[in-house]
Amino acid sequence: MAKISKSAAKVRIDALSEELRRHNYNYYVLNNPVITDFEFDLKMQELQALEAMYPDLAQPDSPTQVVGSDIAEPEMPGQAGHDESDAGNDGNNAGNDGNNAGNDDTERHARPDRASAKFEQITHKYPMLSLGNTYSSEDMEAFCTKLEADNGGELEYSCEMKFDGVAICLTYKDGILTQAVTRGDGVKGDNVIDNVLTIKTIPRQLKPGDWPREFEIRGEIFMPYAAFDALNAEKEEIGEQPFANPRNAASGSLKLGSSAQVAGRGLDCVLYHLLGENLPFKTHSETIAAAASWGLPVSELSQVRKGAAQVLDYISYWDSRRKALPYATDGVVIKVNDLALQKRLGFTAKSPRWATAYKFKPEQALTQLLSIDYQVGRTGALTPVANLEPVPLSGTIVKRASLHNKDQMDLLDIRIGDWVYVEKGGEIIPKITAVELKKRPADAKRPDFPTLCPDCGTPLVRDNDEARHYCPNRTGCPTQIKAAFVHFVSRDAMDILAGEATINQLYSLGYIRQLSDLYELSKEQLLALEGWQEKSCDNFLGSIERSKEVPFERVLYAIGIRHVGKTTAKTLAKAFGDIDTLAASSLEQLAQTEDIGPIVAASIADWFADEGNLNLIEKLREHGLQMRAAARETISNVLEGKSIVVSGVFSISREDLKAMIEAHGGTSPGSVSGKTSYLLAGDKPGESKVKKATQLGVEIIDEETFYKLIGR
Repeated sequence: MAKISKSAAKVRIDALSEELRRHNYNYYVLNNPVITDFEFDLKMQELQALEAMYPDLAQPDSPTQVVGSDIAEPEMPGQAGHDESDAGNDGNNAGNDGNNAGNDDTERHARPDRASAKFEQITHKYPMLSLGNTYSSEDMEAFCTKLEADNGGELEYSCEMKFDGVAICLTYKDGILTQAVTRGDGVKGDNVIDNVLTIKTIPRQLKPGDWPREFEIRGEIFMPYAAFDALNAEKEEIGEQPFANPRNAASGSLKLGSSAQVAGRGLDCVLYHLLGENLPFKTHSETIAAAASWGLPVSELSQVRKGAAQVLDYISYWDSRRKALPYATDGVVIKVNDLALQKRLGFTAKSPRWATAYKFKPEQALTQLLSIDYQVGRTGALTPVANLEPVPLSGTIVKRASLHNKDQMDLLDIRIGDWVYVEKGGEIIPKITAVELKKRPADAKRPDFPTLCPDCGTPLVRDNDEARHYCPNRTGCPTQIKAAFVHFVSRDAMDILAGEATINQLYSLGYIRQLSDLYELSKEQLLALEGWQEKSCDNFLGSIERSKEVPFERVLYAIGIRHVGKTTAKTLAKAFGDIDTLAASSLEQLAQTEDIGPIVAASIADWFADEGNLNLIEKLREHGLQMRAAARETISNVLEGKSIVVSGVFSISREDLKAMIEAHGGTSPGSVSGKTSYLLAGDKPGESKVKKATQLGVEIIDEETFYKLIGR
């Protein structure tokens, strides 16, 4: 780095420090990174070089000396109103914790599908630090060469894939999982054990073995691509912002307020670092083999390699093959295998001296932005889509990329005609990460974000708590109406044999305008249409008739209430039982329902406040659609008239406990009130529920007592 004056260095150090703190906050707390890992690391390296040049200018709280924190703090300047837009970045930090030498992250932000949970903070017994990292094979070789020169010759290294997810620290006592703590700020983190226990690969109790009486094991919670695709598909279906990549999705899911929701997110885990007192192991690889024998999930891709050349071979092997893996990885972690040597080498203030990460450079392409389309979705959300000069990227030809919303376009300062960098988020979703300003044409034009719906001309609106613009003309905007029909007939909804082409045909002829019109179509009408034959008419009308048997929860999903996806529809059907009870519920009652936050509650209340929607429900009811949840199996009536609130961790899932309560005649609301008969409390029940039950004189019972009540 070229020498600069001390005064100039101070200005630059201050600016870089502030910028890196903001990027850390975006990444770890808001889960909304706006630059790539590579860009972040370049800025961090510049700050490190300046501080090395002028050590007296380095501050104790410099980003080079502290770990990025996932614990939500008060808003940073400029964060008010910051959206959760899928900024098109994979993150920033090295993303590894030092003592566990692996990957990390978490998120907190108010999406409609989540509660803003407050978790118990726990101080780590052993600090969770970061890893140093490099994008250079020369630097990696130098790391190994120096270690070997200082320690008597060629060394063994554990080479491990760097999973792109959320760092977690699990504590087992007497073979039982007792804590699951996020990295937090490296010193303390959030105990998310209720949510972690929903991850099928993490055992609550270890297999029989010679495990230590108490130990910690650290690793990464991640979301496989299949689960990520399914989650984003549902978010887009209900008009919510999709996650930028699997890491963000895993991070956001782990901090949900409802473990039932977490259970449906398809999270997985890999563990890679064992800690404890007087452990009987000589090498890191031995600890991982032991953990696997106890039933803990470890990576089968890890290998022990000797010397720098073999380490580089491992990196080279996975640089291309990682793209075939069913989950996101962003590098390779290298650790000295000898535990005694690890202990002698120790740590810097921020990272271990015995481990580092090689990060794969994101594959990107530079291409020209030709135009921007503005698409209206089923819920009225307007999405800007960039049309690009076709360019090869990660094995496919990329022609289009979402720009997500106006805020993202403003952040990029994008112009028509610009040359832009395109990457694939999590190797899947094309996204524009930056504009190459040096190639900006002189006539590049700033795009005019529409103020009117491009389909029906209605003035667009923007919700105060969201980044997207919407067309409010739900019943008059052709695109929204047709999209609502496509959603209604889909397999997960009413499962009617009709696709987009059929819906377009029926709409263009004026045969359908509201959902109930499907049930009034006749065979004579259809036979008169182009392309319809006797058999196709019978199949179509037969599927319409069969849809009348579709259960209530799917009907509720099908009618298209904004923010109500399949999971939320199931929750509502179970909690309210029928459409009339749901429609008559107050905003407060809706918001107090488990897994239903204030945004979703407001959306439901607004939908049922619309007279046109109520008329639609009546017409669908007249056509025979199911407007009441099917009765649950009844075993006994011993709990008849009893209201039992369930909170905490049990030997079985809370959903199974609630099903038992209902099967024995009781009810299981989500919150404690004066009408509550019992609070069924497991391990670590919600503090607010326990406090309220105590204040109201509600009896608190344990799982064993509950089983006695039902005679089990």
